[in-house]
Amino acid sequence: MDNGENQAGKCPVMHGANTTAEKTVMNWWPDALDLDILHQHDTKTDPLGQNFDYREEVKSLDVGALKKDLHDLMTDSQEWWPADWGHYGGLMVRMSWHAAGTYRIADGRGGGGTGNQRFAPLNSWPDNVSLDKARRLLWPIKKKYGNKLSWADLIMLAGTIAYESMGLKTFGFGFGREDIWHPETDIYWGAEKEWLAKDRYADGRDESTLENPLAAVQMGLIYVNPEGVDGKPDPQKTAEAVRETFARMAMNDEETVALTAGGHTVGKAHGNGDAENIGPDPEGADVEMQGMGWHNPGGKGVGRDTVTSGIEGAWTSNPTVFDMGYFDMLLDHEWEIRSSPAGARQWEPVGLADEDRPVDVEDPSIRCTPMMTDADMAMKVDPAYREIMENFRANPDYFKDTFARAWFKLTHRDMGPKVRYLGPDVPAEDLIWQDPIPAGNTDYDVATVKARIVDSELSIGDMVATAWDSARTYRGSDMRGGANGARIRLAPQKDWEGNEPDRLARVLGLLEGIAVDTGASLADVIVLAGSVGIEQAIKAAGFTVDVPFTPGRGDADQEHTDAESFDVLEPIHDGYRNWLKDEYLVSPEELMLDRTQLMGLTAHEMTALIGGMRVLGTNYGGTAHGVLTDRVGALTNDFFVNLTDMGNSWIPLDNGLYSICDRRSGDEKWTATRIDLVFGSNSILRSYAEFYAQDDNSERFVSDFVAAWTKVMNADRFDRT
Repeated sequence: MDNGENQAGKCPVMHGANTTAEKTVMNWWPDALDLDILHQHDTKTDPLGQNFDYREEVKSLDVGALKKDLHDLMTDSQEWWPADWGHYGGLMVRMSWHAAGTYRIADGRGGGGTGNQRFAPLNSWPDNVSLDKARRLLWPIKKKYGNKLSWADLIMLAGTIAYESMGLKTFGFGFGREDIWHPETDIYWGAEKEWLAKDRYADGRDESTLENPLAAVQMGLIYVNPEGVDGKPDPQKTAEAVRETFARMAMNDEETVALTAGGHTVGKAHGNGDAENIGPDPEGADVEMQGMGWHNPGGKGVGRDTVTSGIEGAWTSNPTVFDMGYFDMLLDHEWEIRSSPAGARQWEPVGLADEDRPVDVEDPSIRCTPMMTDADMAMKVDPAYREIMENFRANPDYFKDTFARAWFKLTHRDMGPKVRYLGPDVPAEDLIWQDPIPAGNTDYDVATVKARIVDSELSIGDMVATAWDSARTYRGSDMRGGANGARIRLAPQKDWEGNEPDRLARVLGLLEGIAVDTGASLADVIVLAGSVGIEQAIKAAGFTVDVPFTPGRGDADQEHTDAESFDVLEPIHDGYRNWLKDEYLVSPEELMLDRTQLMGLTAHEMTALIGGMRVLGTNYGGTAHGVLTDRVGALTNDFFVNLTDMGNSWIPLDNGLYSICDRRSGDEKWTATRIDLVFGSNSILRSYAEFYAQDDNSERFVSDFVAAWTKVMNADRFDRT
């Protein structure tokens, strides 16, 4: 080098380029609309390819051999991570539980249905310490059964087999969970910037003010803090937190008590060491750790020297047997607050006889002190929980059946209808939380139904809006909602403000008569009416395109509809019908993206649907906002043509609306909302809007709208698979 500088140590690659979040578009423009939520599970991340069908592949799985291998694993203690008392049951239960336990009813997200525990942030949550070891213990089994067995199914099944191995008669198991290959970045886990912070309450003294859609009380926890609210032991206060968080995970008081007792009947907590010495979590550990974390250099770092939660001890005298010992231990003794070796606050019994103490995990000649968390003490202190506890203790068979059913619900709640369950152990019983729908009729003449709908003189807007309102409740997060079942005619949906109850009753009154006369289900007639309306609009636009329709939807009844559980599906906004129930901290366009992602739509599908719904006249209450056409009822691309027309100007109004005016004359041509204008302001959405506004894409727009519409109408047709 002429300047004498040694360049040998300089890297030829720009450090951080393409690999750091600090360089993303959202860092430069944090207020921009982030559309990544709609495309997070791109097929490019999936190594199995587009032709792979896991639901078909798993049907060839040798379930008997798999279950035997899992039973054998439970007592095959590995030197690198030895089993407590020679049995991995407690560890496997905790792994399954913490995967399933992230489910929350508000948006249906979380849960164990995708195998997302393999990825950050869940693989590195403080509450998931050492579960990386559980998954590594399962790896030889996953390797053996390969593509016939998803990680999601294996993680859920491992806990169920663990319970069987320890003596519980389980309720059943359904296969069919498909793995993802990228973290679920659509899931909002909280706004906190550090683990175990508590910044998610409007009123920190009122557990019910926990921010929606969250269920866990702190960042990085599955349920509640085992040491007490904010780490301060107070069983009655903890009971309030337990009740709120379990309700947000779809569990009532009896299920909550059963799960707590049944979960803590087996296994132990680990805190026999200095928590300050624990190494970084899996996502933060260096490469030589090979994806495992929380290295513990204290003592052996395993067995009796393990540190996970920081709490130390078993709950019962026989932690590898599913028995009634939890009730006897908790209810028959006095308890006092002490500290674990790791410094965690826990409850320990006063004056416990030596023979009632569990033995050491390594040396059966050593007796150890059991413990209870603050959540366990809540089961004893809270009057409602205590009553259930006493009833369970007096009726062991009832407790075991209740727990088995609650465990089944916990591990299957996010799988959707029972028709999606696969395998030889699927229970025959229909459970109300599975949203059962009877089989629909296909033996009717579709053409006759369509003709009757045309003769009904319903408007295009009425037909399309009603079909949309029926289907838009679907959410792919837990496969609930949708048009199948026609629950839009039942409580609570028939009375939802967003469904315009008076208009809905008028439309359904006409469609119900058609269903009765033709033998079609009302669910089919509702969807078919939407198809009729769209076909009429397509014809009015000068094209001829049939909207695909497949009969066979069933009609649910009120008796088998859990109205309370459907309350969480009530829409508070719908960008597609240009409606917002109230003003929210989150922008209307962000709310639209959230709903779009739950329905499983992409950005260009969303764009086509919005543009089409506007010109069809489907706005809530019949408003004209965003209806950028003088040909309402014709499926034209006018919305996009006029939105992108530079002969217009866009002027904010005082009421949250915008005036679209002729640039020269200043005359108002239309009004619009933020939802409408974002398709011109956001660079990505504008690219789609310009695409559909092109002179050569008016027919392409129609075909894309029909495809997206059909996708929404059929999203819940699991009966067709």
